[in-house]
Amino acid sequence: MAAVSCCFFKLSHSRHLKPSRPSFSCSASQPSQNNIKVIINGAAKEIGRAAVVAVTKARGMELAGAVDNHFLGEDIGLLCNMVEPLEIPVVSDLTMVLGSISQGKEVGVVIDFTDPSTVYENVKQATAFGMKSVVYVPRIKPETVSALSALCDKATMGCLVAPTLSIGSILLQQAVIMASFHYNNVEIVESRPNATDLPSPEATQIANNISNLGQIYNREDSSTDVQARGQVIGEDGVRVHSMVLPGLPSSTQVYFSSPGDVYTVKHDIVDVRSLMPGLLLAIRKVVRLKNLVYGLEKFL
Repeated sequence: MAAVSCCFFKLSHSRHLKPSRPSFSCSASQPSQNNIKVIINGAAKEIGRAAVVAVTKARGMELAGAVDNHFLGEDIGLLCNMVEPLEIPVVSDLTMVLGSISQGKEVGVVIDFTDPSTVYENVKQATAFGMKSVVYVPRIKPETVSALSALCDKATMGCLVAPTLSIGSILLQQAVIMASFHYNNVEIVESRPNATDLPSPEATQIANNISNLGQIYNREDSSTDVQARGQVIGEDGVRVHSMVLPGLPSSTQVYFSSPGDVYTVKHDIVDVRSLMPGLLLAIRKVVRLKNLVYGLEKFL
C-alpha cells in the first residue's frame, strides 16, 4: 500500500492583497523495490510455516513463493494461521515460481527445507535462474555439499549450507571449543523428543570439532567397552549419550571436568521459532556471496 504524505502551506498576505486560501500538496511513496524476494521450498513443514511468518514480518524481505507437495492450492498465510491471507498459494513446481521472480530481475533467495535426495537439483534450478540458496537439510551428505560447492563455484553463485540455524547452538559449539583446551575429561549428553539418527548431527559435530584439536580425553576411563557408557565419537575419546523421550526438549549438554571442577555448557530448543533469527541472518548474508559457504557460524 502506498504511503501518502501531505504538506500544508499557508500563503502570507498584506492588507493590500486579497487573502489567499491555504493550499497543500501530496506525494505518494511506493514500497521499496529493493526487498529480497524469498521462496520457501518445504513451506508446509513446521519449520517452513515458521519461516513464512518470520519472512513476512522481516524488514527488507518479501515472501514471493511457497513450494511444497502438500496442501496444494491453499493460501500459505491461512495455512500458517496468519490473520489475513497472503494470496500466495502453495504450489509444487519450483521452476514456475523461479521463472516468475527472475523476470523482474530482483534479488531472490530460495530457502530449502526439503530432503537430501532433492537438495542438489533444487539448488541447481535456483542457480540457473540467478537465485541464491540457503540450505537447511539435516543429514545432507558430504559428497552432496562438495557437488554443490563445485556447482556454485562454476556459476559464481552464492549458497549457504547450514547444519544448524540455531544461534544458541553455534555459541555452544564455540564455548565448547574454548573449554576443550583447558579440560581433559568431556562427555556429551543430548535429549530429543524423537530422532531418526543417533547420535544427532549436532552432537556428532561437537564431538568432531573437539576431536581435531590434538587433545586426548578421558584417559583414565577404564569402561571403554561398556555400552551403557555411551558411544565414542572419533579417536580422541569423546562420549555421546542420547536420550529420546516424548515431551523432552531438544537439548545438548557438554560436561567438562577436572579434579574438583565441573564445567557445563547447555542449550535447549523448545520451539522452532528459535531458528528464525538465524534464518533471517542467513538470507541477508547469502545475497552477497558468490560461492558456497558451509556453516552459519562464519557470519557470527
